[in-house]
Amino acid sequence: MESFFETLRVTRAFGGLVAVDGVSFKARPGQIKAIIGPNGAGKTTMFNIINGFLKPTKGDVRFKGRSLLGLSVHQVARLGISRTFQNVQIFGNMTVLENVMLGRHLLTRTGFLGAGLRLPGMRDEERRMQVKAMEVLARVGLHHRASEKAENLPFGEQRLLELARSIATEPELILLDEPVSGLNEAEKTAMVELLSRLRREGINLLMVDHDMDLIMNISDEVVVLDRGQKIAEGTPREVQNNEAVIQAYLGEGIGDA
Repeated sequence: MESFFETLRVTRAFGGLVAVDGVSFKARPGQIKAIIGPNGAGKTTMFNIINGFLKPTKGDVRFKGRSLLGLSVHQVARLGISRTFQNVQIFGNMTVLENVMLGRHLLTRTGFLGAGLRLPGMRDEERRMQVKAMEVLARVGLHHRASEKAENLPFGEQRLLELARSIATEPELILLDEPVSGLNEAEKTAMVELLSRLRREGINLLMVDHDMDLIMNISDEVVVLDRGQKIAEGTPREVQNNEAVIQAYLGEGIGDA
C-alpha cells in the first residue's frame, strides 16, 4: 500500500553546507505530524523542498504515490499541497475576500484569456469563487472582515487569512510553518481549535513550530531534525523522552515541554 506522503532519503546541499542530510519519514492520512529541531536543523529547507521551492540534491518526495520532483510550486499546489509561512505572506493592498479568492484561482478552468477578456464563463466562475471564498472565511471566523484591506487586520487575523487562502485551494495536506508564532495565548488557543477542526474535516497537517506545548499537545507524531539529520521519530511522548532529542535541545526546555 502506497504511503499518503513520504520523503525518501532527501538531501539538500548548498555548496559545502548540507542543510538536509538523507531524511526519510512518512505521514499517514488523518494525521497532524510535526517537524521540530533546534535553529538551523533544516526544517524550513525541508518544507521548501516539499512544496517545490527547492529541488533536493538527492532523494525523493512522494505524495499519494507520485513523485513531486521537478514540479513547480503551483504544480505541487494543484496536486493538493498548500503552505503557510513563518512570516505571514498576504497581499495587504487587496481585500480579505480577494486574498482568499486568489487561492481559488488555482482551481479555475477558464484560463488567462477568459479572465483577460471577461468572458461570460469567467464572470460566472468568479461569482462561484466569491461564494466559496466567503464560505472559507466563515470557517476561520473572518467573514465579517471580507471587504476590509488585508493590511488593516491585526496580526493574529492575518495569520488566519493566510491559512484561509491555503484552505481555499482545497488541499489534502497543508504545510504549516510556525502557525502560532507571534500570537497571544487566546489566539493560540483559537488556532489550535481551528487546526484540530481542519484535521477532523479531512485535511492533513504537517507542521513546523518552536512552541513545544503546541507540538506535544496537538501532534500525532513528531520528526526531530538536528543539523540536517533525522535523530528521532515517534509519538510526542516517545520523542520527549528520547535521549538524543534531549541532548539536541539541551537548555531549550524539551524535557519540560
